[in-house]
Amino acid sequence: MCYFLFIASPLTLSEVRSMVPDGITADLADPRDQQLLKPLRRGTQTVARLLIGRCSCDFIHQRQSDRHSDERHLRERYRALGVDRQTIISSLDRHRFGASIPAPEEGWPQGLVDFVLEHARNAGPTVYQLAFLPAGSQLGSPPEPRRVHTSQVTQDLESWLVEDSPALIVR
Repeated sequence: MCYFLFIASPLTLSEVRSMVPDGITADLADPRDQQLLKPLRRGTQTVARLLIGRCSCDFIHQRQSDRHSDERHLRERYRALGVDRQTIISSLDRHRFGASIPAPEEGWPQGLVDFVLEHARNAGPTVYQLAFLPAGSQLGSPPEPRRVHTSQVTQDLESWLVEDSPALIVR
């Protein structure tokens, strides 16, 4: 289980990939997740996951130098959900992969903000969905997206990027 950030964009996957900052990848979402997110915005062409390594946790929580401290939040979430030990271990291994990717000077949250704003300028309204998911699982049915103006997209991600609440970013 880790955080995953989905984008439902009117652009092609290649176009989205050409816009993401170094260190961030855009991978096509699972077909079921695509079916859930595409209808949230007419004209959606691509549903992808924005990743740093193999999850999106670095957008949400700044890594700590001490691995145990860094993973404390994830372990607490796993325990609260009653996840078995083997799933916890494999999830933490996936999460650790992102630690090897150097963060930009301004940090991952600002890199995400810069991408979201550039994407809005070039592609128009786009849906973003943040979820905390076990390995191999898909999204649940999302509610209607909240409209968020680009002026509200700030490095304080919690003000506009809310878990399990899709955000339609508009100019």
